[in-house]
Amino acid sequence: MFKLITVIKLSENRVFRRPLLVALFIVTMHPLRAQSRLDEYIQEGLSSNQSIKQQTFMLDKNVYALKEAKSMFLPDVSFLTTYTKADGGRTIDFPTGDLLNSAYATLNQLTGTNSFPQLKNQRILLNPDNFYDAKFRTTLPILNAELIYNKRIKLQQVDLQKAEVLLYKRELVKEIKTAYYNYVKAINATEIYKSSLRLVEEGQRINTALFNNSKVNRTAVIRSTNEVSKINASLIAATKTAESARYYFNFLLNRSSADSILLDDIIELPKQDYLPADNVSGREELAKLRIAKDINSNLNGLAKSYLIPKIGTYLDLGSQAFNWQFDNHSRYYFWGVSLEWNLFSFGKNSYKIKQTIAGRQSIEAQTDYVEQQLTTELKVRQNEMQSTVAEYNAAQSELKTAQTYYDDVLKLYKEGMVIYIELLDAQNQLINARLNANIALFDTWISHAAVERANASFNIQ
Repeated sequence: MFKLITVIKLSENRVFRRPLLVALFIVTMHPLRAQSRLDEYIQEGLSSNQSIKQQTFMLDKNVYALKEAKSMFLPDVSFLTTYTKADGGRTIDFPTGDLLNSAYATLNQLTGTNSFPQLKNQRILLNPDNFYDAKFRTTLPILNAELIYNKRIKLQQVDLQKAEVLLYKRELVKEIKTAYYNYVKAINATEIYKSSLRLVEEGQRINTALFNNSKVNRTAVIRSTNEVSKINASLIAATKTAESARYYFNFLLNRSSADSILLDDIIELPKQDYLPADNVSGREELAKLRIAKDINSNLNGLAKSYLIPKIGTYLDLGSQAFNWQFDNHSRYYFWGVSLEWNLFSFGKNSYKIKQTIAGRQSIEAQTDYVEQQLTTELKVRQNEMQSTVAEYNAAQSELKTAQTYYDDVLKLYKEGMVIYIELLDAQNQLINARLNANIALFDTWISHAAVERANASFNIQ
């Protein structure tokens, strides 16, 4: 496997009479090694990214919803109390005097006493006056199909949110890798421009000295001055590009934009043989659709649950009496069993069932489309990576040729056999070749991250 090393070569230029810094790219063979700093940044991003945190909070919410669904199978205890104060309203006339007064009068005659008084007819108020009822009510479902399907749906919604979290993490990994490679690419470009700037500044100094000694014409000085301005502008642009890349990378990791980024010393071409060819079964998008299909199946069962009666039980333990009386006569218990069976609802339940059937068909059609879409995306990413590898190989060949051409022209320039314009052309070709080699290398890594995302081959755990 190839690796790229930047070597700064110090060479003595007899014509310029000063050491020159020449940056060379040497491509050698080296086995692929783990990029420890990048791996650390990925783990940091997965643990600190705000979008991941938001999705994790949503997962916690669904977990609590599942616990709530499970708790519905347990007894529910509540305290209930009422107090009434009433006057007026409906009454019941009870003829107490008419029923008992004649009998009481006879008893008084027989006993020779007045122990049995005469009573008045009573008018009893139906609304309870100064009456309280306080109780603890315990309810427990015995058979309820809706609760069973609800718990299954909540469990699958937890799995659905877990897949959503993994989806965000996988996308974040790709973004972190892409941002990292773009930053390293920009940093390397900056170093190339710095080296080139020193080179053209030296050329400007020598050409100025030669012009002052009438050895060259003004054209050489003007061209060398223009080259200094051009390389300096390119250096500023590359520096700002690296700065922007650093800002975005730190944003993904939820860090301060000014934080520095540690870079791996050696960047190698990625392996390609371990990536599955056309396997997209690990994509979280498909996992979410599979879970959605299972949820739809339980929704169908929930719509059909009206066929099963609901059976529950309840127990009241309380006290009720007038004038806040509390004793053995006021205390009571009340136990019962309830049954609810929906027998007819004018087609409402059948419409719900048809909705779930239509939903299942929609999910199946969407699954086929998404799977085809993801497979196409994977193939496109693989083709892009093959193109970037080919461009990298071409860039290496171009770099080797440009370096040889520059060395040859430089040698001829030292001997006075070529003019400065030819040396300048060779120099520009070498600078462009270095930049192209740098871009091609990291474009390959970016394409590799895209392929890795397309087939979900990165191990999130």
